Amino acid sequence: MPVAPSPGRRLRAAWEAGPIMVPGVFNALVARMAERLGFAAVYLSGAALSAAAGLPDVGLLTLTEFVDEAGRISQATSLPLLCDADTGFGEALNVERTVRLLEAAGAAGIHLEDQQLPKRCGHLSGKSLVAAEVMAAKIRAAVAARRDPDFVIVARTDARGVEGFDAAVSRARLYREAGADAIFPEALESRDEFAAFAQAVAAPLLANMTEFGRSPNLDFADLAGLGYRMVLYPLTAFRSAVYAARQTLHELLTKGHQRDRLPQMLSRAELYDLLGYTAYEERDRAYFELRKPS
Repeated sequence: MPVAPSPGRRLRAAWEAGPIMVPGVFNALVARMAERLGFAAVYLSGAALSAAAGLPDVGLLTLTEFVDEAGRISQATSLPLLCDADTGFGEALNVERTVRLLEAAGAAGIHLEDQQLPKRCGHLSGKSLVAAEVMAAKIRAAVAARRDPDFVIVARTDARGVEGFDAAVSRARLYREAGADAIFPEALESRDEFAAFAQAVAAPLLANMTEFGRSPNLDFADLAGLGYRMVLYPLTAFRSAVYAARQTLHELLTKGHQRDRLPQMLSRAELYDLLGYTAYEERDRAYFELRKPS
């Protein structure tokens, strides 16, 4: 029998076939929804994972928490999962373990950033960077640690907001030379900067279209035309879901019922279909029938 392509191979094939939108999914059910809607890959955001735990995105969650969530998402969908790995949870040797555990959990790849701890959201001020060669060492460690050569290592640089655009380009080139499969320039500040970066850095590129940040929210087709192979929407679904939850809870408290919200809810049938509920019941019955005496 032919061997199924690895998650990393599937992610590479997706962006090689054409630029792809990569939505952030904040749990396994949303990942399955993204697959049904026709997306080619999904993303686990450290910001969303932290926020769901009631924490800011400043590096408070552990590698184990990332690995656990990556495993749940990977089990729920056949889509390749790109996983935020923050700063690698330590130095180069820590990065080795980070890669091995997230690869074993089923992720297709990770991105590593060149910030110092405590890290910050990429679109906030107050960030500090490690030396470029320190980050390059982490990239080399990540490449050496992966068991599947197709497991994707994305290097994110936060240099634009700290050292300027030219430094971001310089760091990106160094990280590519160290073995990064793709480059993620965080918090570029205009369409012209996205265009200039794509001209300056010869690598598969990832653009981050988070909301309310330093980058303009450009159209996917525009970024694809500039040469970006992956476009990330890390918190789009999360922000929308939390906003809807707030509206629902407010109406429940003030009206004393949820009836007006029913049109904005998944029905029981829709939820059960997404969960595959009927198939579970059918298998359960079949297992018992197999044990009946002839």
